[in-house]
Amino acid sequence: MSDVWISETLYNGWRQQFRVNRMLAQTKSAFQDIVVFENEDYGRVLMLDGVVQITERDEFVYQEMLTHVPLLAHGAARNVLIIGAGDGGVLRRVLQHSTVERAVMVEIDGEVISLSRKFLPDIAGDAWNDPRADVIVGDGIEYVANAPDASFDAIIVDSTDPIGVGEVLFTDSFYRHCARILTDNGLIVNQCGVPFMQADELRDTSARRAQFFPHVSAYVAAVPTYVGGFMTLGIAAKGEAPGQHDVSVIRERARKAGIIEGCQYWTPEMHVASFTLPPYIARNLPGHGRKG
Repeated sequence: MSDVWISETLYNGWRQQFRVNRMLAQTKSAFQDIVVFENEDYGRVLMLDGVVQITERDEFVYQEMLTHVPLLAHGAARNVLIIGAGDGGVLRRVLQHSTVERAVMVEIDGEVISLSRKFLPDIAGDAWNDPRADVIVGDGIEYVANAPDASFDAIIVDSTDPIGVGEVLFTDSFYRHCARILTDNGLIVNQCGVPFMQADELRDTSARRAQFFPHVSAYVAAVPTYVGGFMTLGIAAKGEAPGQHDVSVIRERARKAGIIEGCQYWTPEMHVASFTLPPYIARNLPGHGRKG
């Protein structure tokens, strides 16, 4: 058994380590350090700049919740924009919705796509070849700034934390353009970190989006490799408030979209329950105090 270990370096005072059973790729792209390796517990793991992005073993939790919740909260999303998500997992889940007519994915780092296609093929499956998919290697900031008004129903941002290459995806300008290019009932979702360790990320992102969206909220998912408790997924909507639907509505929308079966984490019940936040998370949202 290998004695080589790799540390995730997201936090200064706390690290998790993975045994490297086999190193598959280790390179520096024009944007970031990329590592892909095999681990006995999590399968193949993708790290960017020393931070775990996805693993074969638990990717379904993050990908299902990042995708199915916003699309079913919307209920009629036909045009979907994906920013980042170079491993292809979000693209795959978006295209599982038969009601989606077009999915544009903009990933700045082509190396992430090529290495994911080579070493993590099961995460995206056949999504790369779906005729509804338009995969662009380019700058998501530029794409959003230049996209026509009201051209998308939903925007899913699957980025790194707001450091390095992902930092520009958490700015006022970015959210202003996102609101502009969304339809009247449009919404946007993005990961907002693990608030037990990264409360500022959820609080700052939510405050920024509240300038441009009438409804700003968050929901949670328990992703094993994103250590520190619940991962929060921030959601902001121009139309009706997300998280207000009952289970029967979400189930019917999922049935119509063709995803009512086959998920390993998402269910209509989990969808509704995920919007119930413990106070230590809820207090970081607009309109909530810092009590508790």
